[in-house]
Amino acid sequence: MYAFARTADDFADEGDDPPSARLRKLDDWEEKLDASYEGRADHPVFIAIAETVSRTGIPKSLFSDLLAAFRMDVTKARYGDSAELLQYCAFSANPVGRIVLHIFNGTNSRSCALSDSICTGLQLANFAQDVSVDWRKGRLYLPLDDLARFGYTEEDVEQGTVDRRFREIMKLQVDRARSFLLAGSPLVGEAPRAIRFELALTVLGGLAILKRVERTGFDVLRRRPVIPVLEKARIVLMALSRRNAWILQPPR
Repeated sequence: MYAFARTADDFADEGDDPPSARLRKLDDWEEKLDASYEGRADHPVFIAIAETVSRTGIPKSLFSDLLAAFRMDVTKARYGDSAELLQYCAFSANPVGRIVLHIFNGTNSRSCALSDSICTGLQLANFAQDVSVDWRKGRLYLPLDDLARFGYTEEDVEQGTVDRRFREIMKLQVDRARSFLLAGSPLVGEAPRAIRFELALTVLGGLAILKRVERTGFDVLRRRPVIPVLEKARIVLMALSRRNAWILQPPR
């Protein structure tokens, strides 16, 4: 599964190929996906996928959604509002969680909804953390209507302006991401036991990213907030020792 997504992501992001060439590579990748579901896999990644699908029943649509997100990475660099951004998350992040649930035989309507919330929240947290990184790639994952609401512009982003306007925008992004992570957090105690620890790490890690963004005064334009090593260790211990209890009083 990782090889499928990692390779497709590289098609979309790495190297010097023009957009048309990147899209052709993604189209070819989807043709190989189709072939694997039709019993005609001839590529190592898709031979492995076909075997996994035969044992887990992962719907092809989840892989296709990921490819749709990678195509958006090639063709779309701005998002008009939060609804557009959440739609991107529905393609880029949510299928990953559902694939994992299928692998561990943990899919039902509630688990999928909770997983979607966690995955969207983590994606939004990463966007908040990586504003400067994405901007250097020509992308902006701050909804344009949020910028307009506070009278902030893309020129301000280019100039690295971190003022009251920008902090209000980033607070909005952080609050939005946190609400999704917390809404999905009950899955940690409800998912198959084999993945509860990893789910706890995912939620706690996302919340920790958001906390670091806040502690920088929302200054994510001049430096990328990172989780210190000691904080990572604390997250691991917390996930190990309080897998269920921390959900009732999430760390802030």
